[in-house]
Amino acid sequence: MAVMDTFYISHGSPTLSIDETIPAGQFLRSWKQNGFPQKPNSILVISGHWETSVPTVNSIAGPHDTIYDFYGFPKPMYKLKYPAPGSPQLASRVKDLLTAAGFPRVDVDTKRGLDHGAWVPLMFMYPEADVPVCQLSVQTNRDGSYHFDMGKALAPLREEGVLIVGSGSATHNLRALRNTDEAVAPWALEFDTWLKEALTQGRYEDVNHYEEKAPHAKTAHPWPDHFYPLHVAMGAAGANSKAKLIHESWQLGTLSYASYQFTS
Repeated sequence: MAVMDTFYISHGSPTLSIDETIPAGQFLRSWKQNGFPQKPNSILVISGHWETSVPTVNSIAGPHDTIYDFYGFPKPMYKLKYPAPGSPQLASRVKDLLTAAGFPRVDVDTKRGLDHGAWVPLMFMYPEADVPVCQLSVQTNRDGSYHFDMGKALAPLREEGVLIVGSGSATHNLRALRNTDEAVAPWALEFDTWLKEALTQGRYEDVNHYEEKAPHAKTAHPWPDHFYPLHVAMGAAGANSKAKLIHESWQLGTLSYASYQFTS
């Protein structure tokens, strides 16, 4: 199997799971037709919806439970299931790679299912739910460089048929959402444009230090949970990889669905 590319997917609002009018959902539904037909051996998702103090990987022997980590949304969303199998083998490999790279403690969670940062995009990308999946947490008490290094440690997985997907949002300020899709807030557009230019120009160190380098960084990401999955995907692809914007759209005036592919 060829070396796998890595991806950063902006999963945006949970309503992506049922609203067929959202362009990002249409993009993910046509994942294989969009030029990503290669079926991975397994998938490692780094989701912005799992924060822990140390790196933690879930290790599930059977089908995953579906976690509904959102509140007050339409009832049909709580009936959706994505029972993809877990992969204790991949979980063990992730722990070994991180430990060998100098991460002093890596935990394993044998009970946690898939949060919506994982199952919502995957239910479109691989609707058969037949590819084994593991999730890896983010540490919001650390920085972008730490998560880039985490990705570097995981790079060998790409040669083993593992698809590494960071799932977050290119911008993520829930308090700034608007009741319109017509006009994008200037600060959100400026940050999103900076990110696109930095990634496609290979300025990964700037992205690692986005708090100092990017315009409106704290407004775009008041909390870094949905941005750090990008750093892991970026690090796993390598410092010399090429970033490609594979989707861009907006929702509610400030929520960017910009998604990227990293190719070595």
